[in-house]
Amino acid sequence: MSNKSEALSRRFEAAFMPNYGVPPVALARGEGSRVWDVDGAEYLDLIGGIAVSSLGHAHPALVEAVSRQVATLAHTSNLFLHEPEVLLAERLIGLLGAPARVFLTSSGTEANEAALKLAIKYGKANGRPYVVAAENGFHGRSLGALSLTGKASIRDQFGPFPADVRFVPYGDADALKNAVTAECAAVFLEPTQGEAGVVPPPDGYLRAVREICDTTGALLVTDEIQSAIGRTGHWFAHQHDGVLPDVLTLAKGLGGGLPIGACVGFGDAGTLFAKGDHGSTFGGNPVSAAAALAVLDTIESQGLLEHVKTVGTLLAEGIASVEHPLLKGVRGRGLWLAVVLTAERAARFQTAAQHAGFLVNAVQPDAVRLAPPLVITAEQVTSFVTALPALLDEASHD
Repeated sequence: MSNKSEALSRRFEAAFMPNYGVPPVALARGEGSRVWDVDGAEYLDLIGGIAVSSLGHAHPALVEAVSRQVATLAHTSNLFLHEPEVLLAERLIGLLGAPARVFLTSSGTEANEAALKLAIKYGKANGRPYVVAAENGFHGRSLGALSLTGKASIRDQFGPFPADVRFVPYGDADALKNAVTAECAAVFLEPTQGEAGVVPPPDGYLRAVREICDTTGALLVTDEIQSAIGRTGHWFAHQHDGVLPDVLTLAKGLGGGLPIGACVGFGDAGTLFAKGDHGSTFGGNPVSAAAALAVLDTIESQGLLEHVKTVGTLLAEGIASVEHPLLKGVRGRGLWLAVVLTAERAARFQTAAQHAGFLVNAVQPDAVRLAPPLVITAEQVTSFVTALPALLDEASHD
């Protein structure tokens, strides 16, 4: 680290709670898919703020929309309505193509909290006292969302939890069928598990889950906090399987960098909440809603869904073509991929990539997550693939 980075890191460490440690890079600015640190070093951003920066950094459409809105009306609370939030809810329903109602939040965790409250209300009204979620799933860190998160290392020390949640192996339809009875209120699943290492479901799994929920009357809740808004080449990842959930949660890429989330209820699930059942002071904030509309408009007008498929295939095939003893393979869809290693060297790979000018995320000890801006170019993707053998060599050394 240079003097600037070291000084800022020391200030961070002194001022913040230690739950993040000290991040290794101090960023100063960004443009497109590139960012620069406080010392002027340039990086290709292959993590995009954890699948958040859909349009990259300083995209003109996002800058214009946010600047215009903040100069007009920055906040209203939920005591008053404004047109950007209505336009956004209408737009999401249109993209989903089914009758629905929307609750806007300011984060993914809040969206999942809303979904859990919907499930609890549904369960209490129908004699259904428990919900089912997946082992190694991740739905957030507040107590409600954490109760759904099947990762013991971050969960166990904060129990007991407010909801009865039963966990089953992800991708195992038989285990799910055994766990979901007429007393189950809801099933919470990610269409692809993100924090577990970008783990897609087996073929036919989500359709089997939909059938199990239909048979038993349990609500199907799909957590698309990371996977939606074009990340996998469709607007929503559940569209790959032709499955419509009862409740859908969104965040991250929806705002392109501005904090926003959404809980969408389809059909009867959209009217489970009564007046006063739930709320959010910042949910549907005008500036965040304007940002989300700009993201959706730009993805559509620039044909980014097809771009994600094309460039994502280039990236996945490029990684798969590399032969190296540390590389096991690649998994995921679109521009949401994991470089899977044969040994627990992901942290070393992340460091090697950083030194070479690439920002990636060691999401699991043997898996490196890639979630770049949807606007990343073929040339930028190729630069990473070209560098990959050297990065694997570096990560292999003690």
